[in-house]
Amino acid sequence: MAKVYVFLADGFEDVEALIPIDVLRRGGVDVVTVSTTDFPLVQTAHGVNIEADLMFEQGDFSDADLLFLPGGMPGASNLYQHKGVCKALTDQHANGKKVAAICASPAVVLAPLGILDGKRATCYPGFEQALTKATYTADLVTVDGNITTGEGPAAAFPFAYELLAQLVDQQTSDQIAEGMRYKHLMA
Repeated sequence: MAKVYVFLADGFEDVEALIPIDVLRRGGVDVVTVSTTDFPLVQTAHGVNIEADLMFEQGDFSDADLLFLPGGMPGASNLYQHKGVCKALTDQHANGKKVAAICASPAVVLAPLGILDGKRATCYPGFEQALTKATYTADLVTVDGNITTGEGPAAAFPFAYELLAQLVDQQTSDQIAEGMRYKHLMA
């Protein structure tokens, strides 16, 4: 079973975290939410308190198949300011393992860490100027090697189904999308 850690910082965008968590868990992926704050409860950009499964200091992320960052502001900035998160991401990338980020996080976190250097990537419009060493696609979802980026809240579903296809298989992703009526919506 694939293992995913989702780093949550105060101010993260609700749907950009919760939709991928939901879709991946429906697909049988072991998803662990990780608080990067001093408390298990992390507050979303819209004032919803989410209790994380794990405190960052308790984690050993070496078994991760994927490290995932939701976007939102100031959530993305808070993730970038967390030295442990930055080290986990750079280690994951250096080991050729999967990293995913959506909305502001590709530009605010991954780009400054050099993870997007020479890659194709997308992010929330207005943040693309930070992708100075990447090629900005403006697509809902962009995959380049082991890096997957998403544009913003509306991309949360296609982003999640892409991650599920990568971690499990396309058939499972399609079945979950159909069961959630996403395929019907897009027809």
